[in-house]
Amino acid sequence: MHRRQMKRHNVSGAARFLTFSCYQQLPLFKNDKVKDHFVDRFRNTVHRFNIEVFAWVIMPEHVHMIVCDDSDSITMTRLTHALKRPFALEVLNRWRKINAVILSKLTHGDGHRFWQTGGGYDRAVVDVELLGKIRYIHANPVERELVKNPEDYRWSSAGCYAGGSYIGPPISIDRLPFARGDVV
Repeated sequence: MHRRQMKRHNVSGAARFLTFSCYQQLPLFKNDKVKDHFVDRFRNTVHRFNIEVFAWVIMPEHVHMIVCDDSDSITMTRLTHALKRPFALEVLNRWRKINAVILSKLTHGDGHRFWQTGGGYDRAVVDVELLGKIRYIHANPVERELVKNPEDYRWSSAGCYAGGSYIGPPISIDRLPFARGDVV
């Protein structure tokens, strides 16, 4: 059986809207410690690769982010591999150590998976579409009734845009072609 591979086309300086889904759309980010651990990994990875972040959110069964690399030296494939793989291995190893019940639902071949197979969703976004995707990311927790206001959701960049508490990587607000208040 031949599997189609997603082709990522790097465009220097273009913002990239990325989505990664948990295996079988399971709510593997339901636990706050797992979300916090992903934020730490995300923060460290974007710092290591010198990637700019415009927006992000961690939902129970997926992650959205908008990132940008001006250097031409980092591919989105390298970035996502450096972010997702170590995180998944750490979480799965922890769950194996405590014999977590969820492991039975994550069996894939001879092991376990945290992320859905495939590369996820990747799209270059600019101008009005970029603004729309940032709004979409920030509205996700409200639409799912996790919070009443976007800035109240801890695992999102909305708090940074609203000037409130914020736990994630630095957001490159000054690089955006619209005002801070337009996105929350």
